Amino acid sequence: MLEQERCTMPSSSRWVAMSMALSLLHLLSHAPAVESFPAMLDSIPRLPGQPPVGFRQYSGYVTVDEKQQRALFYYFAEAELDPASKPLVLWLNGGPGCSSLGVGAFSENGPFRPSGDALVRNEYSWNREANMLYLEAPIGVGFSYSTDTSSYEAVNDKITARDNLVFLQGWFVKFPQYKNSNLFITGESYAGHYVPQLAELMLQTNRKEKMFNLKGIALGNPVLEFATDFNSRAEFFWSHGLISDTTYKMFTSICNYSRYVREYAEGSVSPICSRVMSQVNKETSKFVDNYDVTLDVCIASVMSQSRRLSPQQVTDTIDVCVEDETVNYLNRQDVQKALHARLVGVRKWAVCSE
Repeated sequence: MLEQERCTMPSSSRWVAMSMALSLLHLLSHAPAVESFPAMLDSIPRLPGQPPVGFRQYSGYVTVDEKQQRALFYYFAEAELDPASKPLVLWLNGGPGCSSLGVGAFSENGPFRPSGDALVRNEYSWNREANMLYLEAPIGVGFSYSTDTSSYEAVNDKITARDNLVFLQGWFVKFPQYKNSNLFITGESYAGHYVPQLAELMLQTNRKEKMFNLKGIALGNPVLEFATDFNSRAEFFWSHGLISDTTYKMFTSICNYSRYVREYAEGSVSPICSRVMSQVNKETSKFVDNYDVTLDVCIASVMSQSRRLSPQQVTDTIDVCVEDETVNYLNRQDVQKALHARLVGVRKWAVCSE
């Protein structure tokens, strides 16, 4: 009976079936093996809500510690035109503990920005001129994880630099075509620590074996030296008319910002520092973006990052924005599937992690 049904199939249908089978065999025979192009599995055909683009993008994981199952998540957007001739730029956000995916890629210099349920093009995207690699580091930030939760407690700058170095080594295994590209490491905020520390390790590695074609580093608004960096806040606020002369004097003589941050980190803010900071917060108000005092609206992800280095009073709850479209977008299951991302040990993706 089955043979009779095969024989009764119209000849046109048989030719279509045969043609499709031959086409499939042709594609399989000409498709590059995953071994020859490991990044194939990380390819992103299209992000949900994404407008049409001509460049390729990838995302996924590089394991940096097999024993403790530590893996760092990356997002890579190739240059719009002639990526083979363009430099490779590694972007790191700070915090510490804030996501280069949510802040750097989707709020600042990446190719897209979330808008409602869709993505819109960023006309100032750096991938117009460079191949942009965004790394969520250290472990515990964004989609990066460790199955050994005790690893999170041991994270420090030294471990972060080492993990970032191992990440790059593993990433170049996936993308060997970029190993000889001019490499630049860039970042902002606490990346003022991450970037030079990683660069130093890369130079040390190159003395033994040339592995990285590092050409330079660039830092924006970096945290370098705590006392100088933090205490400039009073001058900035006062020079922009955000605080009064009286508050400025209090903020520079009675309790400066580096003292307040130190006390806050130790879990014991003195009454005098608490009074000074309450006055500063009252005058600057929770509706002013400290990164750009001229903005009408805040950029939630950037503000979340700034709070890592600008701790608020313990009792002060600030609703930075009504909506955080980046957080909403990256917490969508279809988006996480497209990014080959997974949540390990957490229920939600967050801009900044503890």
